[in-house]
Amino acid sequence: MKIFISGASGLVGGNCQKYFLEQGAEVLGTYFSFPTENTVFFNSLNLADEKNADVKAFNPDVIVHCGALTHVDYCEDNEEESYQKTVQSTVNLLALAKECNARFVYISTDYVFDGIDGPYAEEDVFNPLGVYAEHKLVGEQAVQGSGVSSLILRITNVYGDEVRGKNFIARIIQQCKEGKELTLKLPVDQYATPVNALDVAKSMWLLLNDNKEGVYHIASTDYVNRVELALRVLKYFPEAKYELLPQFTEDLNQAAERPLLGGLLTSKFSAEYPTFLFSNVDDYVSSKV
Repeated sequence: MKIFISGASGLVGGNCQKYFLEQGAEVLGTYFSFPTENTVFFNSLNLADEKNADVKAFNPDVIVHCGALTHVDYCEDNEEESYQKTVQSTVNLLALAKECNARFVYISTDYVFDGIDGPYAEEDVFNPLGVYAEHKLVGEQAVQGSGVSSLILRITNVYGDEVRGKNFIARIIQQCKEGKELTLKLPVDQYATPVNALDVAKSMWLLLNDNKEGVYHIASTDYVNRVELALRVLKYFPEAKYELLPQFTEDLNQAAERPLLGGLLTSKFSAEYPTFLFSNVDDYVSSKV
């Protein structure tokens, strides 16, 4: 299988590239703003960019789109940039998928729901609360209306191995190892289902190999708020010095509204792959101590 990954220098894309290569796939991994080893430049906002990797020559069987603008508060104040990097990039890559006769994988989020009654199943009613969420949903709709054979994987609170170590869990682990004193002002009322990016890659590989289409929720068995999540990590570092300041979301004055009872149910995926065992936060952190 030949797989082109847009955004392979990021958390999900990087784990996909590594895992797919280990499974014997031929992978073209690309970056837009942050180069990493084994990635080449590709600008999904301008397919005619002369610096772009030659995807048509690579002739992929699958295009996996992991690139997007994910800073939800920034998106709230930069709506056009959010649209370009989340929606327009998707529309452009769908056009490329049609030219290459390739399947398409779109990474979405639980933010397409309002967080009033989560965790959510695939068929639950959408109600995005902010610009980022709205654009992720518009991206989904573009994929579904494109006529391209596609998978939409909704994920949230992703963690795992990453070159930049930007994700919440990786940052806490690194700071604890460096002996830094942490000040954690975290919402106690935002719940989600954290998932290891490697599990996202593994589940995507299964779905692609079985020629699955449609929407799947990918999540672990953990359902925690941010305070609980931090404490799950910190228990592995008993010498760590930290100040934990639980807050209610409304007191944080964030630009973008958050779904409070968010998260995702994996009933559909688990029914089709009953022997697939998702890892959890404890599995990951204990492996890093």
